[in-house]
Amino acid sequence: MRWALVKVSLAVTAMVVVAFAVPLGLVIREMARDRAFAGAEREAAAVAPALSITTDRAQLERVVASAGSGAAMAVHLPAAAGEQPLDIGERRASDEDIAAVRQLGRASTSTVPGGSALLQPVALSSGEIAVVEVFVPESAVTNGVGTAWAVLAAVGGALIVGSVAVADRLGVRMVRPAQRLVEGAHELGEGKLGARVPEEGPTELRLAAVAFNSMADQVVQLLANERELAADLSHRLRTPLTVLRLNAASLGDGPAAEQTRAAVEQLEREVDTIIRTARDAKPQTAAAGPGAGCDAAEVVRERMAFWSALAEDEGRKWRVAGADRPVRIPVARADLAAALDALLGNVFRHTSEGTAFAVDVHNGEDAVIVLVSDAGPGIADPEAAMARGRGSGTDGSTGLGLDIVRRLAESTGGDVRIGRSVLGGTEVRIWIQLDGRDRPPRRRGHRGSVRRRRTGRAALSFNRSRSLP
Repeated sequence: MRWALVKVSLAVTAMVVVAFAVPLGLVIREMARDRAFAGAEREAAAVAPALSITTDRAQLERVVASAGSGAAMAVHLPAAAGEQPLDIGERRASDEDIAAVRQLGRASTSTVPGGSALLQPVALSSGEIAVVEVFVPESAVTNGVGTAWAVLAAVGGALIVGSVAVADRLGVRMVRPAQRLVEGAHELGEGKLGARVPEEGPTELRLAAVAFNSMADQVVQLLANERELAADLSHRLRTPLTVLRLNAASLGDGPAAEQTRAAVEQLEREVDTIIRTARDAKPQTAAAGPGAGCDAAEVVRERMAFWSALAEDEGRKWRVAGADRPVRIPVARADLAAALDALLGNVFRHTSEGTAFAVDVHNGEDAVIVLVSDAGPGIADPEAAMARGRGSGTDGSTGLGLDIVRRLAESTGGDVRIGRSVLGGTEVRIWIQLDGRDRPPRRRGHRGSVRRRRTGRAALSFNRSRSLP
């Protein structure tokens, strides 16, 4: 916008300068020509009184020498009775031009080598017509024209530079508030809720800044209300959790009682985490700096150890692969555990007893893939399932589990895919990007896409190389 305004100002000013400077330059040239020929006419008029009195050559030579500028003037007398025509001074005009002036009886100019000649007819006492020739050199016609044109060019250039400078300042005054508005919108879109825009500039931009700041304040207020609501709803779970914990304490000893008490304690921790997160408004999904995150293999082993007891009760075969060595990922431990619990809970909830399941971890160069697969009937419409994971919540499912998994993967630049597993049922693939960058779109020949295809094929062969015990 700024450069567009400068270009428009430059074009308009240049057009104005050309429209005025070119005609003015032509006028200056004509004025210099008229000045030169006016001087020549004055010189010719100074000789006319002497010609009306005498035609003596010696006297006329003295008059021409005193009135003209040496070789610049000549007098052409007509032929007297029995004599030849008399020329005093250097002759430059042709006989035809001199004869035409005598015949017409009025002054004229003719082009001669080095300039022009003014031919002025003068009546003699005898009634004949003499012609006074005044030479006007080209330098006299153009005297001062070059300087005047240079001054015009300098003035035009100064006008153009001045208009560009003024347009640039005006453009800055208009563009800078617009740039700040764009930067504020980007910051607000990136989650920087404190982004505000100075209310300055033209009226329209000031009104836009006022509207943006008002919108940002409303967003902050809405998020604060949402956090308070989430914290309040989570806090309401404390009472039934307390009753559940007291009842679990009275179950006595045994594996089932211990598992129930452990589950209640974990549920209480999760509720506390939700309340603290809602109050602090600090997302825990993305890792904060190098070294942050967790060991995915350790989290997988821990959660599988928890779900294995229920799997044994229901007669389910299960296995874990790829979790025998550390796998660092830029994800908080609690978030990965919540995502695994959501997916494994879906396996137990939506498949019949005795259905096998598996969790595989593959550590690639730029990503970590976690596969949760089962041998159930599968998902007939994976797109609808992912839609529920984005908040549609249809068909008796809130979609919260897939939403937790999706947000965890997308926080690192990865994604979640649902497909057919090697066990014959559903396979949920969690792609966790290690460098935290957004994944570029898949295009043939794209280097990042090639790496992902290689990682995906390696993960597939990694899964097929293992079978359930």
